[in-house]
Amino acid sequence: MSVIDLRALAAPRNATIPEFATGDTVRVHVRVVEGERERIQAFEGLVIRLRKGVPGTFTVRRIASNSVGVERTFPFNGSRIEKLEVVRRGRVRRARLYYLRGLTGRAARVKEARRVVAS
Repeated sequence: MSVIDLRALAAPRNATIPEFATGDTVRVHVRVVEGERERIQAFEGLVIRLRKGVPGTFTVRRIASNSVGVERTFPFNGSRIEKLEVVRRGRVRRARLYYLRGLTGRAARVKEARRVVAS
């Protein structure tokens, strides 16, 4: 009987996506199709959830106009993701930041993580 390595069965991760964590502010460049035209649109916000595994996804939340929160879920292996940039690293103590849905303004801020400078 042979042992199957489940990691070998997983789809390869998109090379345009760097390592990031919950609490980081990211800018996702997404290909948007409007009729026959295609353009790139940036969606910048806070990562509130990461789901690892084969159908891995991450959810990004931002505050749109008129203080309305907009959440969008992206697959790690999605062909629509053109590029992902990590704008800033956040320091959080939870894996899921659902509590931010009920907060607005300054209360919804996440502290920035300190960077260690190698000398």
